[in-house]
Amino acid sequence: MKLSLPYGRDGTVAIEIDDARVAGTVTPNDVAIGDETGTIRAAVDNPIGGPRIAEFLADARDALLLVNDATRPTPTARVLEILAPDLEGLDIRFLVATGIHRAPSEDEYRQIFGSHLDRFRERIFAHDARNDAMVHLGTSSNGTEMRVNELGASAHKIVIISSVEPHYFAGYTGGRKSFLPGIAAYSTIEQNHKLALRPEARALALQGNPVHEDMIDALKTVEKPVFCISTVLDAQHRIYAATAGDTNESFLAATARADEVFCAPVAEKAEIVVSVVKFPADIDLYQAQKGIENAKLALKRGGILILVAQCRCGAGEEAFIDLLSSADSPAEALERIERGYQLGFHKAAKMAEIGLWAETWAVTDLDAALLRQIFIRPFDSVQAALDAALEQQGPEARVLFLMDGSLTVPMVG
Repeated sequence: MKLSLPYGRDGTVAIEIDDARVAGTVTPNDVAIGDETGTIRAAVDNPIGGPRIAEFLADARDALLLVNDATRPTPTARVLEILAPDLEGLDIRFLVATGIHRAPSEDEYRQIFGSHLDRFRERIFAHDARNDAMVHLGTSSNGTEMRVNELGASAHKIVIISSVEPHYFAGYTGGRKSFLPGIAAYSTIEQNHKLALRPEARALALQGNPVHEDMIDALKTVEKPVFCISTVLDAQHRIYAATAGDTNESFLAATARADEVFCAPVAEKAEIVVSVVKFPADIDLYQAQKGIENAKLALKRGGILILVAQCRCGAGEEAFIDLLSSADSPAEALERIERGYQLGFHKAAKMAEIGLWAETWAVTDLDAALLRQIFIRPFDSVQAALDAALEQQGPEARVLFLMDGSLTVPMVG
């Protein structure tokens, strides 16, 4: 069998493997794509739990639009085309909900806003969780102090444009995540993300998920009108579904549609799982790690997980790298996290946990020495990694290819 694996924005990597050694090739489910513009328009015109967008904005003194950064394939520009008539003449600003990510580059701003960038450039701001002025709105029942960007706190009305897909510890992206972590202060995000260390914080889980429930509880402190637009994309980033209206109700409706795309059946676990993280989630290791989390669900104990992700902007947040690289073993890393948490350690914990029962290998653009320091075995090519894994696991070992590893959740059984 010959396979072509995506690598980077437009690149591919060719590999060859004996058909008998392939356990399966897993992709997001095929779904019927209709009129994409019509899908968005229908959602906006038929909101869930709230007024239509025109009515919502009719008395707005000003409006702030929260949009995703370039780590998500959210079709922000497409949504803005639909909203254009309703935004005409309004005092509007845009805030890129970066969470703790860096501000977008020029190319990434173009990726987000498309042809709208030049028109709105002077009204576009990127959230900076460490340095922007923040306003304290209240405290969740878990003790998370909800401090958000002053632009969000002072806006009369807020419109969210997001996308919904599985998330490895929040259950799903989208909706409430535009506030927390999207435009929250660093300390607020740190308090919320510490809850990701609990086993209940996992993909597809909302009820009983402490991260999600804390986000919902903290969101109650945002006492202002919000209109939320959520899109669900397929494997080719085409618009499959969209919902709009009340933040929580429209988000929940979108999660059901996301399951139709991203929950992929797998007959059984495999000795080797190759997880391909596609653009734009391959921006750095901090983001690409989601491909490791999803892949582990289909990996046998003692197996090998091969991550394929360009990581074109490096490792990402330094805290999880610093922790892992300074520990002598995954077990020691977990012990350190038990003694004291700081933001980013949840990522280190998830990676270290896998190291207790399986091996992680990787094909990336990252420095090989850095990968070794964080308990990942580097390879220059996918073929070399695949051949070595098959030899190590033995003649009966089989390989499962997860072709969109950051989004696809393998459902074994």
